[in-house]
Amino acid sequence: MEGLRLDIVTPDKVVLNAEVDYVGACGVDGQFGLLPQHAPLLSALKVGDLYYRQGNETHWVFIAGGFAQISDNKVTILAESAELASDIDVERAQEAKARAEKRLAEPQSDTDLARAELALQRAVSRIRVASR
Repeated sequence: MEGLRLDIVTPDKVVLNAEVDYVGACGVDGQFGLLPQHAPLLSALKVGDLYYRQGNETHWVFIAGGFAQISDNKVTILAESAELASDIDVERAQEAKARAEKRLAEPQSDTDLARAELALQRAVSRIRVASR
């Protein structure tokens, strides 16, 4: 069976180009999975994790929002930022989590609160992906 081509791209770099058997991602409307021959699809992505399978191996990637486009056995992820699990600096993510929690405890405005919530979500997602 023909596999899927998975490309993960950010404004700064190409994070991944790989042939895969399956892709699972967090869309804004819920999680979805993609197999070869999937119908064309465009989905907004939320902050969270993406995983893909190559044979019996599962690999994890942190995705900070963006879009997924599926067409002709090609999955293109256009992400605001993305990191392979092996590239995540867990100590830095834990420090970011602590800063976000502190800002959440003492928000100065609604904007500060929203930014702190998003920063916490990104940090927790990075830590979760790195631990897999």
